[in-house]
Amino acid sequence: MKGKISYFIYCLLVTLFISTTSYAQTSEQKVLEAKRERLQKEIKEINRLLFAERKEKGSVLDQMEALDNKINVRQELIRVTNQQSNLLNRQINVNIRNISKLREDLKILKDDYANLIQKTYQNKSQSNRLMFLLSAENFFQAFKRLQYMQQYAKHRKKQGEGIVKKTEELTQLNQDLVRQRKEKEQLLVENQRAKAELSKEIESQKSLLTSIKQNEAKYSTAIANKQAEARKIDREIERLIKSAIASSNKSSGKSTSSATFALTPEAKLLANNFSSNKGRLIWPVEKGVKSQGYGVYADKLYPGIKHRNNGVTITTDKGSKARAIFEGEVIAILSVPGGSKGVQIKHGNYISTYYNLSNLYVKKGDRVAVKEVLGEINTNRFDGTTKLKFYLYKDSNRLNPEDWIYQL
Repeated sequence: MKGKISYFIYCLLVTLFISTTSYAQTSEQKVLEAKRERLQKEIKEINRLLFAERKEKGSVLDQMEALDNKINVRQELIRVTNQQSNLLNRQINVNIRNISKLREDLKILKDDYANLIQKTYQNKSQSNRLMFLLSAENFFQAFKRLQYMQQYAKHRKKQGEGIVKKTEELTQLNQDLVRQRKEKEQLLVENQRAKAELSKEIESQKSLLTSIKQNEAKYSTAIANKQAEARKIDREIERLIKSAIASSNKSSGKSTSSATFALTPEAKLLANNFSSNKGRLIWPVEKGVKSQGYGVYADKLYPGIKHRNNGVTITTDKGSKARAIFEGEVIAILSVPGGSKGVQIKHGNYISTYYNLSNLYVKKGDRVAVKEVLGEINTNRFDGTTKLKFYLYKDSNRLNPEDWIYQL
């Protein structure tokens, strides 16, 4: 009896371990699948938004950046697909072990059940059962024998149900194994296809680089102009933020030389709400793709040249609108000479900036709600691209928008 109890506990622990491991792997697989689908969608958006006007005049440098962006996403897709394939391989191995264990359990159950049936057959006659009861020395012993017979019948039924259950589990695991092997084969095929596309994109980038090198003087000038334009925008954004801090602090009787906003209780609450949504803030456009990230990066043509992006650049569809990522107040309208327009919104002591707008729908002093439309994003008349430059600051300190916007 003790041996059977120990075996029962062992089976229970094994089943619990298998269930927990299977759940953990299934959850991880779902996360990886969602990430893989997002990367595939991002590649489609890059193709649609960044390469739609690739033959237009003046778009070669943008093509270079777009190709680099797509190559990076494609490499990430291959990495995630490899992770999925490895996880599936582990799941397949676990299932193989589980199937082997279930077969052992099923054999034990069937052997036990066969012994039960044999004993039942030997004692099946009504007279044998009746004689067993009548041969009791007293009523109490007869009652205990009746209980034993009832328990024996229940045990036999339970053994039969156990065989059915184990058989169903074995069938399900076999089906899962077939499905998982098909999924793994599909992932391997997709990975080979992705690697082939990656090779083509790298060759295309090399070819594009060669054509640019042949017109080095022209593109060197274009790079210098882009850098000068970026610096001009950055200076204007930071000038307006410092001006807004000084103006706000002056009106509240605080030092105008401070680099931080003096916050009212209401502004503190708004700032706290903004901060608590870090990583979950909405995109400043309804749909699009990040075409250039935050930070310092080497130029693809001349690695010795470093570029700094104090925000992120998002490419979207022609006619798209910029929208507020959070509620707040419009504190400034940007108008860079020779450039486009922009809007700055204050969220407590956080400032979001939306630049490269053509038509503005708000003015300084307006209160805006989350998702409220701020203006139409400008479409470049030379290459047909529509890009929003988005910046985020806390007081006068730059922030990386990729840390704050959901899946940016």
